Amino acid sequence: MMAVIDNKAFYRRLYTLSMPIVIQSLMLALVAAGDALMLGQVAQEEMTAVSLATQIQFVQNMFLGAVTAAGGILGAQYFGKGDRKTIEELFNLMLRYCGLLSLLFFIGCEFLPEQLMHIFTHDRVLLEIGQNYLRIAGWSYLLTGISQCYLTVMKVTDHVRISAWISSSAVVINIVFNAIFIFGLLGLPRMNARGAALATLVARIIELGLCVFFSFKKGYLRPVWSRLLKGERWLAKDFHKQCLPLMGGSLFWGVGFTSYTAILGHMGVDAAAANSVAAVIRDLICCACNGVGSAAGIIVGNELGAGNLEKGKAYGIKLKNISWVIGFASMALVFMLTPLVVRMVILSDQAHSYLTGMMLIMGVYMIGRCVNTVTINGVLDGGGDTLFDMYSLAVCMWGLAIPLALLGAFVFHWHVLAVYACTCLDEVGKIPWVMLHFRKYKWVKDLTRQT
Repeated sequence: MMAVIDNKAFYRRLYTLSMPIVIQSLMLALVAAGDALMLGQVAQEEMTAVSLATQIQFVQNMFLGAVTAAGGILGAQYFGKGDRKTIEELFNLMLRYCGLLSLLFFIGCEFLPEQLMHIFTHDRVLLEIGQNYLRIAGWSYLLTGISQCYLTVMKVTDHVRISAWISSSAVVINIVFNAIFIFGLLGLPRMNARGAALATLVARIIELGLCVFFSFKKGYLRPVWSRLLKGERWLAKDFHKQCLPLMGGSLFWGVGFTSYTAILGHMGVDAAAANSVAAVIRDLICCACNGVGSAAGIIVGNELGAGNLEKGKAYGIKLKNISWVIGFASMALVFMLTPLVVRMVILSDQAHSYLTGMMLIMGVYMIGRCVNTVTINGVLDGGGDTLFDMYSLAVCMWGLAIPLALLGAFVFHWHVLAVYACTCLDEVGKIPWVMLHFRKYKWVKDLTRQT
């Protein structure tokens, strides 16, 4: 029998959890938007090079996201059960993996920046600008993984507002220092793309400092440093069971999205520039579904971990339905913003034409993106059903969208907009499959153990 939902209480909790995350996602997306707008005022090449270079951080975030998502899935269920000691162990587990990943990306940016930039472009000007950016930004990548562990634990232990406040504060600092360093304000030299990298580093230092500061307050969890390199084998086993499929899915999705950028980047500077702006708008519009998706995982996970399986199932169904509303609303918003965005950015006439077409295609794409984010990354992951995301990405992105985009760009020489449309096929194409899998209710399960 389906559990009865108190709609007022449900929407209050959804709002309380999702709004800080929506604001946090919006503020993070504003960094990319700020980079694009400010560097767009300097030169198209500066903006494009930074957009391509930050794909390295995008890939890093996919790996970090898999680790912290696994910790968040288990953490939400153990918090619903009231087991804080196990969450402390999860904190240490996340720190070990995220610290190692951050170190690897730092080394790559410091010692192999040219090779990394060659993945996305062969244009000498873009390569030079991108290398200079990565050598500075790489230091910020070293800190990102640690702060993300702190922020994840705050989210699943009912400190989501503080988590969002910390991230949002770091974003405001990033944007302010972007302006100062990029344009050479307050008597400083004009640094262009290198200024954007330095601003990111300053923001990450402050973000981590705030995370550590708040972790010492009453009611907050912090790492148990004496047990950092130790851990319970059963918990590591459960963690790996969630993390490995998420890592596979993140790898498929992260490398796939980077491939889209690389494919369009090799179709010319105008195509790369238009795609850079479209990507910023996409990330801004996706903030709503990101927030609801994160909240969905916490809400469903809390109920399932507490043993309320029917209530968790009912919440999951309601959240899936809400995702459709968000999807169509996001599509309408993209369509409304298209004329304004095209007028705001300084691009060549050809790039402006590409951008208009990309925005219209993106509007339809937003339906699939919103539905899949809330349903897969929220509800299904909240119940530990993490394998499905990896399978769906392998089939829809790597079996369909990427091969079509590659063939269209380099074999059949299709128009830029046709290739861009291919890169949007995966999210829209897998909706029927997602709905069928959702109704099997494999995600309705308690992942916790007696400790």
